[in-house]
Amino acid sequence: MTNVAVIYYSSTGNVHTMARAAAESAAKAGAEVRLLKVAELAPASVIAGNQAWADHAAATADVAEATLADLEWADVILFGTPTRYGLPAAQLKQFIDTTGGLWFQGKLVNKVVSSFTSTSTAHGGQESTLLALNNTFYHWGSIIVPPGFADPVQFDPANGNPYGASSVSGNTPDNVADVNLGSVEFQARRAVEIAAALGRGFLAA
Repeated sequence: MTNVAVIYYSSTGNVHTMARAAAESAAKAGAEVRLLKVAELAPASVIAGNQAWADHAAATADVAEATLADLEWADVILFGTPTRYGLPAAQLKQFIDTTGGLWFQGKLVNKVVSSFTSTSTAHGGQESTLLALNNTFYHWGSIIVPPGFADPVQFDPANGNPYGASSVSGNTPDNVADVNLGSVEFQARRAVEIAAALGRGFLAA
């Protein structure tokens, strides 16, 4: 069985919705899945000042936080993040910055990795955010598996991002279009399929 860790950060729910869809799709593809959030870094006073943020934090309080052990366990790692000025959110980046020990031991080599994102506007930095995450995966020696244009859902004008599934929220909490969910579901399924094929290849070698 392929092990999948879906690791995300979400402030008002859009990326969480995508992460949940990715996790469900990976499970349907036959994988064992862990849906995990990264630790919140924003001050409680800032979160309390945004009702949607506070509501989402309360609603997902029972979601386990990702650990380095989860990365070591996983064959596939799917990262989800909102965009912050065309870059991944600091909360996800901080978690990634703790992986030096695993990297040094070579324990992230040949992991299948893929990423997805959400922005408030159509040109809010989706592609640059996903490409920035890829820089980490090059260092890890991981195998990046994007959705590409490998499924009809990717040709829908509301998708069309070959780097990773993307959503435009319009600054509305928990606002992900069905077609974007279809994209991240395909992305997760594709990552599981590629990881399984690689596993069979390594066993046969």
